[in-house]
Amino acid sequence: MIKRKAVVAGYFYPSNSKKLLQELEEYMPVTSKIEALGAISPHAGYVYSGSVAGAVYSKLKPKDIFIILGPNHTGYGSSISLMTEGEWEIPLANIKINNELAKKIIEKHAFVSDDIKAHLYEHSLEVQLPFIYKLNPDAQIVPITLKTLSLKECLNLAQAIAISVDELNYKNKVIIVASTDMSHYLPDDMARKIDSLAAEKIKNFDPEGLYNTVLEYGISMCGFIPTTVMLYTTKLLGAKEVQIIKYATSAEVSRDYDKVVGYLGAVVL
Repeated sequence: MIKRKAVVAGYFYPSNSKKLLQELEEYMPVTSKIEALGAISPHAGYVYSGSVAGAVYSKLKPKDIFIILGPNHTGYGSSISLMTEGEWEIPLANIKINNELAKKIIEKHAFVSDDIKAHLYEHSLEVQLPFIYKLNPDAQIVPITLKTLSLKECLNLAQAIAISVDELNYKNKVIIVASTDMSHYLPDDMARKIDSLAAEKIKNFDPEGLYNTVLEYGISMCGFIPTTVMLYTTKLLGAKEVQIIKYATSAEVSRDYDKVVGYLGAVVL
């Protein structure tokens, strides 16, 4: 079986399983749960964005399968890279890929590549896994990394995912997670202002508006493509609204207000 090794354990999050569980418990307070179809979660080091990610995952009712859409930071692999078999290692366990759904998505979209190269060193999906494991230790994943796509290509991928979920009758089993950070290395007040433009489109469940706003204002939101695809997909699956759960910047931890990264968490239901 193909095993994708944990490459940012000990860097983005603790490599010691006991310490990692302790951190997850701190970041994931006991709260009321939401029957969600989608979510937005950041992917920075837990010290900076863990409280936002934890606020999101603690609101989700556990599901069996997490389709994780993340930006391709490394440049390896194809434009749409989906790993269809094997398992991903984290300090807590090995998390299996749902081969059936992964293969179905490739079957439905001509330009989705069955590809491991894009995933070997990419952190944006890996940092979601401890939260997913804490939510449901038996959960499986469908990992997808994305390079730059047009708006039409985002919609086409969303249609392929939604059709695959419907054909397998998986709608009640699936949560689609978009992994993204918001603006990068701006002064805190400017980051909050510009991120609010993107957040407004997300809150209004407007994938086209989000895509166009990010481009128009040059917002350095690294996962706006995954977020656009997630919003399209959940809409096609019948979701009706987006709830913003939390927003923060790295300055809340670092106290450096001159160059911050923004983090947003949301759920789609």
